[in-house]
Amino acid sequence: MLIQDMVHIGEKLFRIRKHYGLTQHEVAEAAGIADKTYARLERGTLNIRTDTLIKLCNALHITPDEILTDDSTQASARENEILARLHACNPKDRETALRLLDTFLKSLEE
Repeated sequence: MLIQDMVHIGEKLFRIRKHYGLTQHEVAEAAGIADKTYARLERGTLNIRTDTLIKLCNALHITPDEILTDDSTQASARENEILARLHACNPKDRETALRLLDTFLKSLEE
């Protein structure tokens, strides 16, 4: 479900920023926007422009749907982080990790 409430979007920005252990200044600087602008976005008192949304997503290494859609329909930031780390592995290590995960998940089914 698409989120249109700016306060809710601001809360999501806050959670994502905290997850990565960043300050508002660090996110604003990485996105190339003013600190005050980012603070207002996070408080939900400013409508987010499309170009600003893209800048923030690039700065946080996330996709727009992670900000604009309901959490129940997307992977968590933690899951995305793990997937990114998995994709960064060499093929042999990736296959080993996938086999370990498969074995673990099968053990849960028993």
